Amino acid sequence: VKNLSFKVTAGQTFALVGESGSGKSMTALAIMRLLPEAAVIHSGQIHLEGTELFELSEAQMRRVRGGKVAMIFQEPATCLNPVLRIGDQLVESMRLHTSYKGGELKQRAVHWLEKVGIPNAEQRFHDYPFQFSGGQRQRIMIAMALAVEPEVLIADEPTTALDVTVQAQILQLLKEMQQELGLTVLLITHDLAVVQHMADEVALLRYGQLVVKRSAQAFFQRPDHEYAQQLLDAIPSFAQRESKYGPTQTLAFDEQAPVLSVQNLQVAYKQKRHLFKAHEPIPVVHSLSFDLHKGQTLALLGASGCGKSTVAKTLLRLLDEQVVVQGQAQLLGQNLLTSRGAQLAQQRRIIQIVFQDPFSSLNPRMMVGEILTEGLKSLQPHWSARQRQQRIKELLELTAMPANSLQRYAHEFSGGQRQRIAIARALAVEPQVLICDEPTSALDVSVQAQILDLLIQLQQETGLAYLFITHNFSVVEYIADQVAVMDKGKIVEMGLAHQVLQHPQQVVTQQLLASVPRLSLEVTTN
Repeated sequence: VKNLSFKVTAGQTFALVGESGSGKSMTALAIMRLLPEAAVIHSGQIHLEGTELFELSEAQMRRVRGGKVAMIFQEPATCLNPVLRIGDQLVESMRLHTSYKGGELKQRAVHWLEKVGIPNAEQRFHDYPFQFSGGQRQRIMIAMALAVEPEVLIADEPTTALDVTVQAQILQLLKEMQQELGLTVLLITHDLAVVQHMADEVALLRYGQLVVKRSAQAFFQRPDHEYAQQLLDAIPSFAQRESKYGPTQTLAFDEQAPVLSVQNLQVAYKQKRHLFKAHEPIPVVHSLSFDLHKGQTLALLGASGCGKSTVAKTLLRLLDEQVVVQGQAQLLGQNLLTSRGAQLAQQRRIIQIVFQDPFSSLNPRMMVGEILTEGLKSLQPHWSARQRQQRIKELLELTAMPANSLQRYAHEFSGGQRQRIAIARALAVEPQVLICDEPTSALDVSVQAQILDLLIQLQQETGLAYLFITHNFSVVEYIADQVAVMDKGKIVEMGLAHQVLQHPQQVVTQQLLASVPRLSLEVTTN
């Protein structure tokens, strides 16, 4: 962060916008005095209502941190203590920063859980974080931040990993709490649609420097800075797809045999036995059917918990010990759900996956060269070392990665580059079907655009078929030929992407689309 200056007026929402590495989160951590040990503040001041935060002792800062300034972090799963009940975590922060005592603490904690929309708050007070969904954990984080009745709330990417319906609920909740409590909000995000719906002022960072600071209305109506315009242009849409690649030829897919055919798939999670009593499996996916053809992209949409990722992991045979499966899945005419041994290994060469978070899906102890070689050794054992080296060289060129990547570890790359490595690993064994499970949800808009263009170009060159799981509707507009909308384990609507997204027939689809924050660009020039 270099020579950064801005003011946030009481009661307003100030959005700090920029790509990964621009200094957004470092700025927030500096305000909270939670910088990592490697980071040093060379100069500057931060004033909170006239108090210079860098001059406070750590004991004094602890009263400010959480008491006057609270923070919602990006990933609630890593911020909530997994071995403490959520009620205890709420009470702990309130005991430190409020005047409530004894039974009042629990009463107020339950009040805040109800306030943020946790059902049966009195009972759920005693549950652990893993017993809640991602959206509910984020609500609990908001409850913890607001329960101490702060004056300033720093929200660092509070909705990035949430589906559109939960995101809409969280954003509405923040708006309501802000109005009710008179909160000042510093919103950190790379989602420009969220910024337009939430912010009063916008500051755009790049490489640690402030490049634009304007009212939100002016920022979106007159994006006169080149970098701001680049970010707005990188947001995917139907129009962008057609201007780059022409209209999609979706009707031709029906004339060929599907690469992957799923018929009446049913998946239920097994439950643990208790003494002599066996519990019935919990059904998650019900009678699901679809066909996927060579060169086609089918987007699987739906709210959290609808069964999208369960479908992906079931088809990849990653849940064999945990689920009961019925129905059929044919991969190039062979049964995908019952294969064993050599046949299963052969099928794993045909179907691969790219996971949502490349950082957790890449082995941190292995160099990139080892990561790419591992799959080839396992699934293409007849290849010589020279053939493997040639294939890896091709993959680096294909994914536009630097030649020296092979001798480096995953943590040495940016998020977008790590996702390119994950794509290269999936492509190493020359699959015909690629399952993409939220592959761009944690990426900036410009990096997301690069990854989407890479996937489309690979598809055009190789005829890859994509099963694309996402909650980002603009991504679906850009990449999908067909769309299947899931709700409670079933496909409730399926058809051509432009038909489903522009003329939804089912209430579930209409509700999903209504929850999507849309960027309205009525550009004006002087």
